[in-house]
Amino acid sequence: METITSTSNNLIKDLKKQKQKDRFLLFLDTPKLVREALESGLKPRVILIEEGKEFDFAPEGVRVSRHVLESLAEVKTPAGIIGVFEYAKRPLSAPRADFLVLDEIQDAGNVGSLLRSALGANFLDVYLLDCSSVTNDKVVRSSMSSIFKLNIFELKKEEFLSAFKSWNRKLFAADMDGENIFSASFTEPVGVVLGNEGRGVSQELKAICDKKISVPMKNNLESLNVSVAGGIIMFQISGKKRL
Repeated sequence: METITSTSNNLIKDLKKQKQKDRFLLFLDTPKLVREALESGLKPRVILIEEGKEFDFAPEGVRVSRHVLESLAEVKTPAGIIGVFEYAKRPLSAPRADFLVLDEIQDAGNVGSLLRSALGANFLDVYLLDCSSVTNDKVVRSSMSSIFKLNIFELKKEEFLSAFKSWNRKLFAADMDGENIFSASFTEPVGVVLGNEGRGVSQELKAICDKKISVPMKNNLESLNVSVAGGIIMFQISGKKRL
């Protein structure tokens, strides 16, 4: 098979353009991510494999030079493979159990970390309202493959507000003035809303929440990073239900 050695190759130029513009394409540049994407059932648009490298989970691919691979990878030292996958937007549906709502969280690292915590705490339905996209490279990397195991819905806030009216679910807003999460009780499925890094939960979301919950602070600390606070809240809820 002929090896692509130039970044001017039409396929490579087209992939670069798509990487910048297509919100529903995943560019995965580590063997672990590519393997888990394949195992989750995602269909690759193309898999690029560095000349001289072999991967038993991806026997077929387009051979490229190291230079070409580096031109598309986010990591400084790619491990010899890039998988480009289509990540189809899920049709909106009601949560089946505990769920997470992210309200305009813009930092990709925070979104990815929260997805990882959501999976660990069994909050399997996640609603991203005007957030950093799930296909953002930093979201993918910081989520540690959680995006392949969660039911993630990307939508506008207005869409969520409209749909939520018919769901008959409890919804709690994370807020510094809320009830102490460590003394609150949880029995039925609940949703947790985490707000924007600077503004917190929006008034529109607060208006539909049943109550506010918080992580108490010591030593006059005003707040925690949203991904840290969200992880504590989700695991506390999950832990209380296992007692």
